[in-house]
Amino acid sequence: MRYDKCVIFDLDGTLTRSEQGIWNSVRYVAEQLHLPVPDAPTLRKFIGPPLDYSFQTWMGMTPEQADEATRIYRARYQEVGLFENRVYPGIRRLLRGLKAQGCWVGVATGKPQGPSERIIEHFGLAPFVDRIVGPTVKMGAEKDALIRKALPGEYGEAWMVGDRKFDVEGGRAVGIRTLGVGYGYGSEEELRAAGCDAYAATVQDVIDLFCPEYKADGAFLSMEGLDGSGKTTQMGLLTEALDCWGFEVVTSREPGGCKVAEAIRGVVLSRENVGMTDVTEALLYAAARAQHVREVIRPAIAAGKVLLCDRFVDSSVAYQGGGRELGVQWVLDINTPAVDGTLPLATVYLDIGHRESLRRRAAATELDRLEMEGDSFHARTEAAYRELIARDPQRFIVVDATRSPETIGQEIADRVLARLMEAGL
Repeated sequence: MRYDKCVIFDLDGTLTRSEQGIWNSVRYVAEQLHLPVPDAPTLRKFIGPPLDYSFQTWMGMTPEQADEATRIYRARYQEVGLFENRVYPGIRRLLRGLKAQGCWVGVATGKPQGPSERIIEHFGLAPFVDRIVGPTVKMGAEKDALIRKALPGEYGEAWMVGDRKFDVEGGRAVGIRTLGVGYGYGSEEELRAAGCDAYAATVQDVIDLFCPEYKADGAFLSMEGLDGSGKTTQMGLLTEALDCWGFEVVTSREPGGCKVAEAIRGVVLSRENVGMTDVTEALLYAAARAQHVREVIRPAIAAGKVLLCDRFVDSSVAYQGGGRELGVQWVLDINTPAVDGTLPLATVYLDIGHRESLRRRAAATELDRLEMEGDSFHARTEAAYRELIARDPQRFIVVDATRSPETIGQEIADRVLARLMEAGL
């Protein structure tokens, strides 16, 4: 099959930001061999070139010492280091755009074949990559040879994309065009001196060059739970996990998230407004949501980003429909025009009993107007959440919130990432 367009990427510094795993592994080598630990500028030079070259050039090792250092490095890296990594924001959107155009996408990296494949697989990039090529027992680390093997049999326009001069030199040796990227570990001066055909300072610049017309929706996620269930902590942990995987995350909250909705938030949560009627409260939440959906949520999704929201319509249904006894269906009905079909792909529910959650909340900070309500109110709110989950079990990801924050966070990340992978994001 002939491909009209091929794009071959370097891995470290181009698709992924890998310095933590690389630097930690180099430090480990120095400690194991009782050598001085390299300083930060020296460590930075290890990203890109082959390991034996780096150990000899930057740490003054003999070829024999470099072989031993490489063995120690790889043992640690394959166990731990390769997961100390993160995909650059925008790379997922770039790869999705290239595949949508029918492009061949390859990876040619000086990192050994096995770890490279594991990184691409671990971070969910495998569906967007046709071929991964790295050094093996039978194949060295010469960049031009790796690039040749990463290309398909027949192709038209072809590019090599990388952040170091080795990528540019390898692409030129193969006879294809080269794009130097400035967000990695090289410099514009280095890349231009190597003769790159084009230069991109950001991932967005790469997207604008290769697939400027590509538009694809992102995803909407929400997190729910009783006050004191740990939402703030878990929002932070999930944001970090999604960022590591290269999702461009926008966080928001309800009520709030934009100027109008934040003003409404101040009214509904103020302890001074204890005389507010239940119907007024429910309508104000719906009004704030209508503005938030149109001003924040939809634009983020349309830009291909992940909008992660602390509470959404489920909170209104639980707190006003259940807690205030206005009725689950009534609250759903008044929110229909506010939501207007914009619902989360997945909703994480932090499952904890109302008494324990309120005990946690009261021990943290001063209670707001809703949190000051009695036990029966919070019991009804919890029951309404359970009714919502029973109505829509496919959307909800229910997580036991009585465990340690780290354990909860890992389960949430695993299940949310699986849901995003299923959606092709």
